[in-house]
Amino acid sequence: MQMETASRVLKPNLPTGLSTDGTYSITTKLPARVPLEKENYSSAKGDKIIAKNDEQSGTVKDDEQMDTSKGMIKWSLSDFDIGRPLGKGKFGNVYMAREKKSKYIVALKLMFKSQLQKAGVEHQLRREIEIQTHLRHPHILKLFGYFYDDTRIYLILEYAPKGELYKELQKNTRFDDARSAKYIAQLADALIYCHSKKVIHRDIKPENLLLGMKGDLKIADFGWSVHAPSSRRHTMCGTLDYLPPEMVEGKFHNECVDLWSLGVLCYEFLVGKPPFEAEGHSNTYKRICKVDLRFPDFVSEGARDLISKLLRHDPKARLPLEEVLKHPWIIQYKDAPSTIKF
Repeated sequence: MQMETASRVLKPNLPTGLSTDGTYSITTKLPARVPLEKENYSSAKGDKIIAKNDEQSGTVKDDEQMDTSKGMIKWSLSDFDIGRPLGKGKFGNVYMAREKKSKYIVALKLMFKSQLQKAGVEHQLRREIEIQTHLRHPHILKLFGYFYDDTRIYLILEYAPKGELYKELQKNTRFDDARSAKYIAQLADALIYCHSKKVIHRDIKPENLLLGMKGDLKIADFGWSVHAPSSRRHTMCGTLDYLPPEMVEGKFHNECVDLWSLGVLCYEFLVGKPPFEAEGHSNTYKRICKVDLRFPDFVSEGARDLISKLLRHDPKARLPLEEVLKHPWIIQYKDAPSTIKF
């Protein structure tokens, strides 16, 4: 894999466990061997790899050791065959990769240290690693570990075969009730888990969601997340269209920001655009602060009711996640067949 050489080298202040040879010892093991389809693989040509993921049986068995004799695993780039690119980000690229010993397919996220340093986001990467490594939920993308060399940092991530959700939304313009309710239920369940671990995501949006083998939703980006022992923050972060009033107004906020984002996401699924979209940032801010919520005629009454109960100016008045899962619209549609096909 040919990569450009970074001009500046950052000595990252990453979580403890780094060794002097630039590898990181982790207790999290990659899943046991997953068989590949009989298809030629070439890292030079980036040929397609298809894994019979354990998602076919419902879960990924990441508690199984790749090699029980090793105890701790130190990863390096030589442990992987590199396949086709899966996406391009601001600080690097994501590639399909195969761990050589187990033959397990992963997504290898590569980031240049110099670009992270220039943008001043090293703290976000540290936070992403610290938080996502310890989260294990069917609708949260797994971070198996990381390693680094002189110029790059690599995250070893669960591979999501059906790609980015926002591309599906762009392709379809909007989703029907069945598909929207399914995704909102899955996301609500994942956020209940996050909040139980004192993790606030703070940046829920279509661009940060991936789709697994069966089309199930996976939260994929924890760069803006925080551990919140006191559950009180006041940092302005996340995406403008998804910011709740308390963050726009610079007030302290807690995990209820994720409830607001869930309502915005549900609206965008059903309508094809965020609810407070306006010409210019200041107008968007005004609509958010006034909760200027307008529904097109085609949005069902059940969906309107759920969204309206999530998009409340007072964070304490927003519908709790447990109640989202019990909402009649969710119950009616989350297991219904969607008219939209992949």
